[in-house]
Amino acid sequence: MQLGTRWTAGDQPPAAVPAALRPAISEVEDATPGDMPGQPKPRWTLTWLEGRPIAELDTGVIVELNADGEAVVRHDPDDEFG
Repeated sequence: MQLGTRWTAGDQPPAAVPAALRPAISEVEDATPGDMPGQPKPRWTLTWLEGRPIAELDTGVIVELNADGEAVVRHDPDDEFG
């Protein structure tokens, strides 16, 4: 069993975040607008589905591994912010 975790965008991802996801997560964070005064930074949530890691930012951006083990960035179409 693998447990998920949460961390704030811009912080060092926890050790539980697989190395294959880290470059894509960093790219997403670089493309995310800076701090908005009075607003909290978005947070990432790492979960596992059928043994595959999925990192989702509060904004609806999802970073996951495809069948070839490559990181893919997509947007949750059901997210209210997307």
